[in-house]
Amino acid sequence: MGRGVDLSVVVPLYDEEENVDPVVAELLGVLDTMPQSSEVLLVDDGSRDRTGERALAWHRRDERVRVIQFRRNFGQTAAISAGFRFARGCAVVPMDGDQQNDPRDIPRLLAVMDEGGHDVVSGWRRGRSDAMLTRRLPSTLANGAVSRITRTPLHDHGCTLKAYRADVVRQLHLYGELHRFIPALAGMVGARVAEVPVNHRPRTRGSSKYGATRSLRVVLDLLTVRFLLRYLARPMQLFGVLGLVSLVVGGAALTALVAYKLVAGAGIADRPLLVLGVLLVILGVQFISMGLLGELLTRIYHEVGRRPPYAVRRTAGIVDPTSDPG
Repeated sequence: MGRGVDLSVVVPLYDEEENVDPVVAELLGVLDTMPQSSEVLLVDDGSRDRTGERALAWHRRDERVRVIQFRRNFGQTAAISAGFRFARGCAVVPMDGDQQNDPRDIPRLLAVMDEGGHDVVSGWRRGRSDAMLTRRLPSTLANGAVSRITRTPLHDHGCTLKAYRADVVRQLHLYGELHRFIPALAGMVGARVAEVPVNHRPRTRGSSKYGATRSLRVVLDLLTVRFLLRYLARPMQLFGVLGLVSLVVGGAALTALVAYKLVAGAGIADRPLLVLGVLLVILGVQFISMGLLGELLTRIYHEVGRRPPYAVRRTAGIVDPTSDPG
């Protein structure tokens, strides 16, 4: 195969030995009907069963299938990130390895991407085949919260089936549970996002890997995303404001106490307001110091990593002055 293809489909797998064969067979059948050249990246996320063996068997059977095996379980975000890194396609489509995503939706996602000039096309499991109380209702509430906080209005942030332009996702650095926030993170670099209803099927083999602790991790990562969206390049505007407010309030309290002592001649050493004022002043200094450290880290992030504070969609007649002319 050539070095580049039109489409890369990334399938994270963790203890899915019962699903590997039907998932890959159905996916390849759909790709055979599409005009785009394609590849399939199976990412074995440290499975403890025979998932890795079956994935490697597909690689020996079909050269379009490539396999990445982790040494241990790192999580779905890491698996998708690895797929993005090693994908050779101009478009990248991740999908679950449990047969709940329908690969026949992939052509429609790509069509919307091409026709509308979108950079991200997110799947919407409108007719989701999951339990109402344990999966669908919490998901609906979570999607509403994520949409408001990230300002990326999608009905289904948790759907893995999405289509991305490769040049967009390669600029992203994923960790934790950030895979569900990729559209919001892509929006940081100016990506245009669309949403398309997709088919969702009930799981018939294997067991779900989602637990209650995952929801807590998602909430914590949501706070991280909110900070990244608003203050990644300007941390002083968050910590500096908090520090100034704390300094002003604490300073006002201490000034009032000193004035009271001078006027009334009363003792202030045992007053709670004195302790509160001192704490607020110290807290204000700490917040401002954190803001300065954040500014330094931001500078290191951009300069040492050679990451520009912008993202280019396309150029015309432009030569990169940093490239090697040889």
